[in-house]
Amino acid sequence: MHKINCLVVDDEELARSLIISYVDKLDFLHLVGSVESPLEAMQIMKEQTIDLLFLDIQMPELKGTSFAKMVRNTTKIIFTTAYSEYALEGYELNALDYLLKPITFERFLTAVNKVKDIENKTVSEWFTIKSGYDLHKVKFTDIIYVESDSEYVTFHLSDKKIMSNQRLKTLEQELPSTHFIRVHRSYIINKNRVTGLKGRDVLLGDISIPVSDSYYENVKKEVF
Repeated sequence: MHKINCLVVDDEELARSLIISYVDKLDFLHLVGSVESPLEAMQIMKEQTIDLLFLDIQMPELKGTSFAKMVRNTTKIIFTTAYSEYALEGYELNALDYLLKPITFERFLTAVNKVKDIENKTVSEWFTIKSGYDLHKVKFTDIIYVESDSEYVTFHLSDKKIMSNQRLKTLEQELPSTHFIRVHRSYIINKNRVTGLKGRDVLLGDISIPVSDSYYENVKKEVF
């Protein structure tokens, strides 16, 4: 089952601890980290895909609402705050939900189930790859892995290769996390094609792809 990668951002330790305890109760959530400020969150989000942010609003360095405007739209946001007057601003930023402290587990569960419902919706089976002036419509299941080379990426399919002029970081945001995972600064793999892990390499049948140290633990949790 695909787990929802969560990040808790709150400058209050007790508030972070409560959210963490709630996350630990639900097997469809995976806690990637817990940080005191949006600046720390930015660093984590450069390295890992975050599906869901539990984001406090009133923080000293940068308000949660300001940080939310910088977050890519594929990351869902649930605001957490002690101040009800921020609710309208939070919803205007298309937050999935708004939790008023002190947060009960029942209210927390209602909010995260919204994320679960979205994740469980059927994802399109097709993806369009632009290669020069050509467009290729391919099935996600036919993409084995994607390899980066500077400004280009190569899609390794079941029966051919397609080169496209784009960055792997951009592609990582476009490909659904239900199917794909970043394992290296140069590689994204199809999780459903994985057949094993050998040392620091992930196996896709007879294909061996290196896994970077920064991605290794996440790959083990997400794929195995």
